[in-house]
Amino acid sequence: MFYSRVLRASVVALMVAAVPVGAKAESLREALASAYANNPNITSALLAVKSSAEDIAIRKAGKLPTVGIGATIADNFSLGGSTLGGGNGVTGSQKASVGVSYGQNLFDNGLSDAQIEQARALTEVAEQAMRNAEQNVLLDVVQAYMGVIRDTQLVKLRSDNVNFLQAQVKSANDRLDIGEGTKLDVSQAQTSLATGIASYKAAIASLQTSQASYERWVGHKPKNLSQDFNFRGMLPKSIDTALKGADTYHPAILSAKAAIRAAQSGTDAAQAAFGPSIDVSGNIGLAQSFGGNGGVNSPPLTGGLSLSLSIPIYAGGQLGATVRKANIGQMKSEVDAQATRDEVHEAVVTAWATLQNSVAQIDAAQQALDAAGLALDATVQSRDVGQSTTLDVLDAQATVTSAREALVQATTSRIISSFALVASSGKLSAQDLGLPVAIKSAAKYTATVEDVWQELRSIPDE
Repeated sequence: MFYSRVLRASVVALMVAAVPVGAKAESLREALASAYANNPNITSALLAVKSSAEDIAIRKAGKLPTVGIGATIADNFSLGGSTLGGGNGVTGSQKASVGVSYGQNLFDNGLSDAQIEQARALTEVAEQAMRNAEQNVLLDVVQAYMGVIRDTQLVKLRSDNVNFLQAQVKSANDRLDIGEGTKLDVSQAQTSLATGIASYKAAIASLQTSQASYERWVGHKPKNLSQDFNFRGMLPKSIDTALKGADTYHPAILSAKAAIRAAQSGTDAAQAAFGPSIDVSGNIGLAQSFGGNGGVNSPPLTGGLSLSLSIPIYAGGQLGATVRKANIGQMKSEVDAQATRDEVHEAVVTAWATLQNSVAQIDAAQQALDAAGLALDATVQSRDVGQSTTLDVLDAQATVTSAREALVQATTSRIISSFALVASSGKLSAQDLGLPVAIKSAAKYTATVEDVWQELRSIPDE
């Protein structure tokens, strides 16, 4: 039949795409390692941490001296006036100077300290955001990986179902030809076959989508995947343990806590702006004049030192508005932290419940499949002796197919929900999973840019 040729060709094409000939099997751990090393989302988050770390150096500069060297050359002239000879006079002179300038804030009422602490807190926010991005990427890899396995199995299952239904159509036609069947039997078998073909094509489309998702997250096409994975005791033993772990380790919660610190420092900075500020500045250098009537003398050494005090009195309401805005921001950060904690706890409970449900569904689906298989065999034998109809066989086959699909779905759900539970507990990271990769961190970069003399040194790449 035409349908049979098309389906066989489609099955071959999909299986070749999912399992390349001669390709080395790729475990889930290898896929996770590949994604961690190459995924742009994690790299982007790492760059965001480094960018945020530079704000620490920028804020620390407010407490450090600024030193510069300057040089000027000026050419002055005047035109006009009368001379003894009766003509106009032109006079000119040149001046050159070179010197060193110095400036530093001696006291700013704690403004710089508050800004430095705020920059450090915001850098921690970025670090936790990177950890959160890492968790999300790894969980997406698991979903894509298991999606390919699930949809490959469904394609094969539904292909087998189509082959069975094709055999039932042929059997119904043969029985009709010898007078033991009816046109209704043939029609029912053909209807079931059409439905099975549509379901098979839907499975093909889902597999193609899963393969594209896999390539997006992992960086290459899937190769002979296997759903085996050893969690090495990472799964929490109880929901209470999972919730406590989330409060301690989940990057979203830790990021929210760091955001509260940043907001508190912002309030301190806004209040410090009301206080006095003391600055010192000085310069020393050489200046030399040329031309005019003075001739050329040895360049004199000049210099100066000044101390200034500034106390804000009135700024048009800006200072007060800044403090009020900072206070509101601090309250908002605390509310956001509570919302984040509730959201993470919801994710923990959901993942835990989904895992328990999937385990129960696997047991139920396996029992249902065993029973449905026995029922199908009995129904086929009963139909062959005229005690059951073709419709009874088709219904029994549909029950078997549903049980098989339920088992595939439940098995996939168990693995995904296990990883989701680890992620919601804050432990889904390359380091916790023991992946064979170099751990990405901006800690060394941050420590380097905090160095007061970092402008004279190279910045590490890692």
